[in-house]
Amino acid sequence: MSKLYSQHRNFILYGLIGGICTLVDFLVFYLLQKAGVHYLLDNVISYHCGIICSFFMNRHYNFKIKDKTATRFISFYLISLLGLVVCEMLLWLFVDGFNLNNLLSKLLATILVGIAQFICVKHFTFKKSASNIE
Repeated sequence: MSKLYSQHRNFILYGLIGGICTLVDFLVFYLLQKAGVHYLLDNVISYHCGIICSFFMNRHYNFKIKDKTATRFISFYLISLLGLVVCEMLLWLFVDGFNLNNLLSKLLATILVGIAQFICVKHFTFKKSASNIE
């Protein structure tokens, strides 16, 4: 079990951190829905809250790479914005195309986009350089 954890530590922690930040995202989305804001605008606003939460938690607790913060944040943010575009398209498809519930649609889109984002974040944003290998 220990070997399995060490092999997949980053993915496991990314998932846990992603879960926490997704709760932040969903809470903001839900509150904006209750306020009567359009679901696509809700998603843009709530998604940004999740991006900021995720970057700092992954930087500190998961990948533990603290150099080049501004450059890494820009990389993380751009990957996240691409994820947002895909998430928006999936959300629209699920809600307007398949008539699924807004929150269920957001959950499905978030899971699909989250897996793709992990791969990009691990290999681009938090790629270890010779100066930050522990």
